[in-house]
Amino acid sequence: MKKIKLDIVGLSYSQTQSGAYALVLGEVSGRRRLPIIIGSFEAQAIAIEIEKMTPSRPLTHDLFKSFAQAYHIEVQEVIIYNLVDGIFYAKLICSDGKRNVEIDARTSDAIAVAVRFDCPIFTYEFILSTAGIVIEGNDFVYLENINDTPEEKTATSSVSGYSSISTDELKTKLQEALAEESYEKAAKIRDELNRRKAS
Repeated sequence: MKKIKLDIVGLSYSQTQSGAYALVLGEVSGRRRLPIIIGSFEAQAIAIEIEKMTPSRPLTHDLFKSFAQAYHIEVQEVIIYNLVDGIFYAKLICSDGKRNVEIDARTSDAIAVAVRFDCPIFTYEFILSTAGIVIEGNDFVYLENINDTPEEKTATSSVSGYSSISTDELKTKLQEALAEESYEKAAKIRDELNRRKAS
């Protein structure tokens, strides 16, 4: 089966599931998007690496990378290979230079590892045609609005509690949240900063 390369388009709070996040992957050579609901820990792990934040202690996915590299194992790619009853299945393709090994993983964990190894993420056509959504025009879909009606998609909403704080103050608060290992708070502040950049 032909593999289709995906990029991370964005990450934000899920409007449909409390305490969850929506991760949207975009088809590199097309307009289709693959939304995946993930847990808050995995969302924070992905966001921290994408934003190049440095937690005071290594997160689980950082530990996995350090462990793998200590034994000269590289993650070459991640493949989202199946979709059953609304659950995505993924695997890591790893190599020590002599042999390749496929390791089953939750999709959210696989992507958190992929961003750390800077490796490509792929899926198959049947998954994109089943669970993907098509984006018309050149509009970027903000993930916090992914489940809204089309009329509501043009509105960008401020993250609660941070809209009245200056950008400089937010950056300071972001560093304080990271120092305190308050990653959920850091993610909220990061979302507000990203919303301001986009508007």
